[in-house]
Amino acid sequence: MEFNIASPRYILVGGGTAGRIAEVLGKFGLSRPLVVTDPMMVSLGLVNRILEPLAKAGITAGVFSDTIPEPTDTVVAAGCQVLKSGNYDCLIGFGGGSPIDTAKAMAILATGDAPMSAYKVPQVNDHGALPVIAIPTTARTGSAATRFTVSSDAIPDEKMLIAGLGALPLAAIVDYELTLSVPKRTTADTGIDALSHALEAYVSRRATPYSDALAVAAMELIGPNLRQAYLHPTNTTAREAMMLGALQAGIAFSNASVALVHGMSRPIGAHFHVPHGLSNAMLLPAVTRFSIPAALPRYAEASRRIGFARRNDSDERAADLLADGLAAWNTDLSVPTPRGFGIDPAVWQAKKDLMADQALASGSPANNPRIPDKAEIIALYDAVWGANA
Repeated sequence: MEFNIASPRYILVGGGTAGRIAEVLGKFGLSRPLVVTDPMMVSLGLVNRILEPLAKAGITAGVFSDTIPEPTDTVVAAGCQVLKSGNYDCLIGFGGGSPIDTAKAMAILATGDAPMSAYKVPQVNDHGALPVIAIPTTARTGSAATRFTVSSDAIPDEKMLIAGLGALPLAAIVDYELTLSVPKRTTADTGIDALSHALEAYVSRRATPYSDALAVAAMELIGPNLRQAYLHPTNTTAREAMMLGALQAGIAFSNASVALVHGMSRPIGAHFHVPHGLSNAMLLPAVTRFSIPAALPRYAEASRRIGFARRNDSDERAADLLADGLAAWNTDLSVPTPRGFGIDPAVWQAKKDLMADQALASGSPANNPRIPDKAEIIALYDAVWGANA
């Protein structure tokens, strides 16, 4: 078997490690960073967790804080203007998946003058204008360690997947202490998002022994700790486990790719502004039930690793427990259906044909164990409308 492995050159993991940002920059001879973050990180003062140690080390950082929860091409373009106006030698993505995705997209767009749409899949973008150092503040996307970034085209409402080594951070700092103040809703959505990364990497048609090892490790961490982190936000053991699990899941899917859940999730986010982790959670039980027949042993083993099934359960029993368990998680974590989120039924019906086309165009459904056609994707959108089971 031949496969390649992509991951950051350096990853620093542990509580309080965000304060060592100057040390990490120094390893690569970097000293003129532009911090890409969001208004909340600024208003709460969390960004000072890195600005203060940088200043103490004699490093003056620029700050671009106009990112939004679901990045758009216009926001990325604005960030590129700030980047080009200063003498920066690196980007620091600080925050949830959106600031990190924005920083990665900025690094790629700054290589030329083409619009965002010129860089979307199937285009491969292996060159970034500047290196990115990623510091996540949620246990979610694993974006700190992946070669992907996602942005919406603000005019036609399309979420564009951009892939290549140009989007792969040079380094990442994974500090679980940054997640201790994350709200319960965000904890739930980001946690299920991380689980979906691990599960889809494990069942992906592009899975490798390397991605399998990380996906399994991530599921074993996320399974017993997600609800603990949700119910007990200051549980440092659970928070640390979730942060490491999200990182491992991110590296797993960066090397194996995601599948149908993500392919269907991106259009929901683009058209209805549903946060990415939440739209993944809406889809995960139904898409898992649809996919199980094509990869029963894999889904059964995933169920055992997450903790839904016992080691001696049959594959059929374990897979059923997985689908049931994911639906129960959605109930326990108060994940709404699209209807419950407040989406207009008429608009959902009008958009689902286009959403199915966009899902297929992303390429992600082709990695799924059971590859759907357009009609099957539309049927899945119908299935999740009112119930996730």
